[in-house]
Amino acid sequence: MTPEMSRTLNALGMLAVSLVLVLAYVYQLTLYELPCPLCLLQRVGFVAVGVGLGLNLLYGARPRHYALMLIAALYGGSVSVRQILLHIVPGTGHYGSPVLGLHYYTWAAICFFLILLGTSIMLLFDRQYAPASSSEPRFGGSTLAKTAFLIMLGLAVVNAGSSLLECGPTICADPPTSYKLIDELDNNN
Repeated sequence: MTPEMSRTLNALGMLAVSLVLVLAYVYQLTLYELPCPLCLLQRVGFVAVGVGLGLNLLYGARPRHYALMLIAALYGGSVSVRQILLHIVPGTGHYGSPVLGLHYYTWAAICFFLILLGTSIMLLFDRQYAPASSSEPRFGGSTLAKTAFLIMLGLAVVNAGSSLLECGPTICADPPTSYKLIDELDNNN
């Protein structure tokens, strides 16, 4: 696999992770389903996977960037599985609306598993680690890579802002019922 092919696959992976986050925000904003604390931690896992992908796009594919993605996917997957186990017991209910019959945390676990699988497969191809020439521009001149990077960067900022609005500077409510920081600002006025 050439460095260019690796860059393209990393950009497509970043767009896929971005899509997962965008869909989570669509549910949050259109159905007013605020993410629970575990859901917020899963989003952190997706953003951390995006950091590894972004490093591959910025500096070229490196095993350590893939290692960061694997660690992030293990983290996010373990949080997802914990939430599945919390809600699997009859009578404990669930959190959020189902999407195609599965809840977000179940889809997150599936996505993290696919990230683990895909990243492991990418590690098998040594030619992608060929050093880039010093004259090669960032992102290898790829518009797809730049676009994917900027979308993920924007989603990471939105994730941080949304979490701050929902939780404020303290521990998040479980289950969340409103945007805590906005409520506190309204009460102070």
